Amino acid sequence: MIKDNQKHFNRIQVVLDALVIVVSYLAAWWIQFSVFADPKAGKLPVQIYMRALLFVVPAYLLLYDAFHLYKPRRVSGRMQEAGNLFLADMVGLLGFMFVLFLIKQSDFSRGMIFLFTGINFALMLCERSFIRIVLRDIRSKGMNLKHMIMVGYSSAAEGYIDRIFANPQWGYEIDGILDDNSAPGRFYHNVPVIGTTEDVEQVLRDNQLDEIAITLGLDEYSKLKRIVAACEKSGVHTQFVPDYTDIIPSSPYTEDLLGLPVINIRYVPLSDTFNALIKRAMDVVGSIACIILFSPVMLITAVAIRRTSPGPLIFKQTRVGLHNQEFLMYKFRSMEVQAEHEEKKGWTTKDDPRVTKVGKVIRKTSIDELPQLFNVLKGDMSLVGPRPERPQYVEKFREEIPRYMVKHQVRPGMTGWAQVNGYRGNTSIRKRIEYDIYYIEHWSVGLDIKILFLTLFKGFINRNAY
Repeated sequence: MIKDNQKHFNRIQVVLDALVIVVSYLAAWWIQFSVFADPKAGKLPVQIYMRALLFVVPAYLLLYDAFHLYKPRRVSGRMQEAGNLFLADMVGLLGFMFVLFLIKQSDFSRGMIFLFTGINFALMLCERSFIRIVLRDIRSKGMNLKHMIMVGYSSAAEGYIDRIFANPQWGYEIDGILDDNSAPGRFYHNVPVIGTTEDVEQVLRDNQLDEIAITLGLDEYSKLKRIVAACEKSGVHTQFVPDYTDIIPSSPYTEDLLGLPVINIRYVPLSDTFNALIKRAMDVVGSIACIILFSPVMLITAVAIRRTSPGPLIFKQTRVGLHNQEFLMYKFRSMEVQAEHEEKKGWTTKDDPRVTKVGKVIRKTSIDELPQLFNVLKGDMSLVGPRPERPQYVEKFREEIPRYMVKHQVRPGMTGWAQVNGYRGNTSIRKRIEYDIYYIEHWSVGLDIKILFLTLFKGFINRNAY
């Protein structure tokens, strides 16, 4: 069974990691003292550096274990593993320096430690990528597979099977489904219904299974306690896949209320005061820097608008922002001046005669959005967040699109996760909301920085702007 093989694999992984740590350390020592010819080379004998290695190897292996680098990673992504590895190496670097400070060892080469950290991180990434490739090849040949069954035929079961079949590198083999409402012999993606939920104990006794996934429909949860008890009695690892993902998000926020588990419908990181302060500080500093940086572009745009079209330079439009509060959003005027009731009739269309010649250029390049930097400075908007919409469309979409109003739990942004993924202008509102909700639930400083960089490289040219 896989759980027996996993123990051996983990031991091999630890041995390989130890070898990589040793090679990285020796390479760093050789580069620092032979290639760079560090003047401190003669101050400490080589035996001191090699003795330190006896402590470095177990310390780093313990760190890797603490950062979950020895857990089965069939379904975890490379980026997650690389992130955990980076954090572990950074903690190792700081710990190494702190120990040298405590023992007052000033002659130990700090440059070598930094070299070791960089080389070790790079080699570890290579080693683990190689292991992933080998395992993927093995699993593609039908070996090292995890055998499992599913209890309950529901939308959750179909979603689970879809993902398993779309990712064969995970190495899962679904042997069948137990369901009370489907006749044996029914198939979904070649996975057959093999019995009812009453057969759970018998199936677990007769088969060597690695996992079982409970995927009951929402109206069958009365059976859950019995099925969980049967699964736990067998000792097989059990997963529960809820059939209410359209209600509760993929990463709900759970709390322990004196022993009673409580699931919050949605976790919004920016509802935390500290996170909100960090984001606001980034907005203030970033908007001031961008106003200074883009001031020549804004000045040229203002002159071009003034000389080619009569009317105000700045177009102000009511939008809905944080907590459903309305605010005036600023843009460079890109259309002919029109009555308010005319402006509210609808979105700009292709070859819209209302758009000026200068307007076509600044809309395509998103230069018309630059005055929103002052909205960010005021606090109406953020540099990054869901794009704000006009009140009449908010009222329309809140009835038509599930979870549309979730976007108003954070400040709207000049750019966002949906925009850098191509959903801006005349594109699907439903897809935009999916990306907006992902951003709201997974916000981090790193994600904001990533979106800003993506905006710089591919977000300014708006192919869907008319």
